[in-house]
Parts: sequence; C-alpha cells; structure tokens
Amino acid sequence: MSKFGLIGKNIGYSFSKSFFSEKFEKEKLLHSYENFDIPSIAFFSKIISETPHLKGLSVTIPYKEKVIALLDDLDEEAKKIGAVNTIKISKGNKLKGYNTDHYGFQKSLEAFLPLQNKTALILGTGGASKAVAYALEKLDFHFRFVSRNKNSNTLEYDVLDKAIIEDHLLIINCTPLGTSPNITDCPPIPYQFLTKNHLLFDLIYNPSETEFLKRGKLQGAKTSNGLRMLELQAEKAWNIWNS
Repeated sequence: MSKFGLIGKNIGYSFSKSFFSEKFEKEKLLHSYENFDIPSIAFFSKIISETPHLKGLSVTIPYKEKVIALLDDLDEEAKKIGAVNTIKISKGNKLKGYNTDHYGFQKSLEAFLPLQNKTALILGTGGASKAVAYALEKLDFHFRFVSRNKNSNTLEYDVLDKAIIEDHLLIINCTPLGTSPNITDCPPIPYQFLTKNHLLFDLIYNPSETEFLKRGKLQGAKTSNGLRMLELQAEKAWNIWNS
C-alpha cells in the first residue's frame, strides 16, 4: 500500500485529504493520504525518513518556497516559478519538486476568458502568487503584485485608487485573508471601484464565497473561488506521482 500526504501548517481544513481519500475509495485503490501538520520545515526530513511507503506529497502554506532547499531535484517549471506544491518520492527517498498550481489556475481561469483587457492585480507575494504570475505570463497578461510590504516590484494596498482598479480587470486573491474560520476578513482593496467588467478570483475555497468575492459580486463583477483550481492541480499531482 502506497502512502501520500500533505505538508503544511494548521491544515485541519485541508481539501487534499478529503479529495484523495474519496478518490482512493471510489477507485478501490489501497492507498492512504495523511495530513503532516508541522510547526516548522525542520520537521520535513523526519517525515520522509520515518514514513514507510511514502510515494508523494502535496505542499501548502507556508512551505511552498522553504521546501525547495530540501529537495534533490526540481522540475523546470517549478524552478522558474520558485515554488513547489507537489513532491514525487522515488527509490532511496529521492525527492523531486513540481508545481501544479499554475496548471490548475490557468485551466480554471480560461473558462472566464476573454476579459476586455489582459490586466491583473495579484494580491499577495507568497508561493501561490508565483504560480499565478507564471500562468498569467503564459496567457500574455500584464500584471502587478500588491503587498502590505513595501517593495520596488509591488504596489501597496493604500495606493490602489479608482484608476488602478479600473485598469486591472482581473484581481486574484493569493492571500489567506477570508479563509474559514476568519470569514469576515478580506484584502483591503477599494471594492467600490469594481465593475461588471471585472473578474475576482479567490484561491480560497472554504468558505465557497469569501468576503472578497461577496464584495465583488455586489459591484456586478464575475467571481470564482479556488475549488476547481484545486481539483485540477490535484489530478495533475496524481499523474506526476504515477508517472
């Protein structure tokens, strides 16, 4: 029996465990999927060495970038993105990192295209935002990152005005703001300037409609949560583990 699992912090809410457990049951596969909830990436090596029959791992917040230094090899796309959300474990516990987030995001976004302009704001600068940026580049979008931290490559939330919002028709929330149980939280953007030409995409899937999406919908914007993206990236990960 092969084992698979998810590396992350505070991941009791995890989509992956229920997704793969249901998949294994439905397809009558004698596999198991476990949450490895660790307080620090320092515990990663212990999981690898002490978990027999481990064939693959998913990686979530906050370890998508930190785990790279602990891997033996990186897929070319993961290398370009600078973040890993899927690890394949081969004989001798050889670890190769991949990124399937960009694939899941791009495929789920394509259902809403085209927009009037290929312009986007990416809220957040973590591992997920890097995968989103990679997908947007492939789709020929012009985009800017938005962050609470001052940086020459990012916009700060307090500079977002009517002109910037109107000029960026796709806004993607890559922050954890609004995740259950903190469902009243949302990124501090000026929602009053959103229009029916906008698409708000939230990588969060629990709750299914975040405060970010609710506020967008009130302004007539199209909205999407991250559930379809997660399903697509998980299936892609499954293919990698079995290739």
